[in-house]
Amino acid sequence: MAARQLASKWLKTEALRSDPRLIPYIPETTSLSPEALNSMLLKHGKVVIKPVVGTGGNGVILIQSNEKGYSVRHQRVSRHVSAFPELLRLLSRLRFRRAYLIQQGIELATIQGRPLDYRVKVVKDRGAWACRAMVGRLARRGLFVTNLCKGGTMLPGRRAIALSLPQANVPQIRKDLRALTRIGTEVMEKHFPGIGELGFDYGIDTEGRIWIFEVNTRPH
Repeated sequence: MAARQLASKWLKTEALRSDPRLIPYIPETTSLSPEALNSMLLKHGKVVIKPVVGTGGNGVILIQSNEKGYSVRHQRVSRHVSAFPELLRLLSRLRFRRAYLIQQGIELATIQGRPLDYRVKVVKDRGAWACRAMVGRLARRGLFVTNLCKGGTMLPGRRAIALSLPQANVPQIRKDLRALTRIGTEVMEKHFPGIGELGFDYGIDTEGRIWIFEVNTRPH
């Protein structure tokens, strides 16, 4: 029987949030609406909006508020608007009529100014889950999404952590990533029986704090 696949980021995030052990690691996430967007920008100053169903970093938009209004980054293009109604009009042109969610923006650690995140891939083999990869994904220069299909560069996880956070305890961070992945896998399997592989996407911020961005049931 083919392994189960789930497209909805919202359903998967809700599943992870059901476990108290994972809640501190999940950025604040909610459905996109004008009210929610305004509230999240006031609270965090930086948000990412992304399609509820989508892969490869397609359709992901970064918004930051500043003293002059809002900066909006989509693919390689940056725009600036001075007022919230203008922001909404711009987003209506960029969103392609899909359902979106908003996620708290995280100030990721970088390598030479390029943000990076991490993919931990696990596969169920003969009834037991095994970790198959822990890699860093470094964004192509000029982009904020790290997806390899968008020109991102793959690095060994250990090297990525050491280069982006020179003072970090690399073995401890790797241990923490593995522990969170074990818990997340347990939660996902409980909610969605039949899954056979998972790709957990993590960010590590400039303070060394780990964040769970999302989990994929068809990781590349």
